[in-house]
Amino acid sequence: MVTGRWGAAGAGAGSKAGTKARGDAAEDRALAWLLARGLVLVERNYRLARGPHARGGEIDLVLRDRDGTLVFVEVRARQRADHGGAAASVGATKRLRLRLAARHYLLRFASPPPCRFDVLAIDGEQVEWLRAAFDEG
Repeated sequence: MVTGRWGAAGAGAGSKAGTKARGDAAEDRALAWLLARGLVLVERNYRLARGPHARGGEIDLVLRDRDGTLVFVEVRARQRADHGGAAASVGATKRLRLRLAARHYLLRFASPPPCRFDVLAIDGEQVEWLRAAFDEG
């Protein structure tokens, strides 16, 4: 196998396959981390499609906390904490999409449970759990 500037043969550092694999690995790590803290997985990668080319929202992890709260988790990972790190990368547009997807998700409940939006930020080996990182707005 040939490696070079772009990493493994045929897979550029920014390739979709490489980015997807890194994202999946970060979600796996985040899920294990949260399960170890008593949360229970309800759903993974809940997507809201808004048309063939428009981007809807996606919720990385939907979990239930011990008190019954439904927790919508955005997982962000960065190799380094440059430019504010993983947590700082959850901007206004991302929060809007998460809120939209969560509202759609909650339509399945006759009486929606209490819920919150958390961010699990992974910067290298450091994990930061931002509980109630933002509100429904």
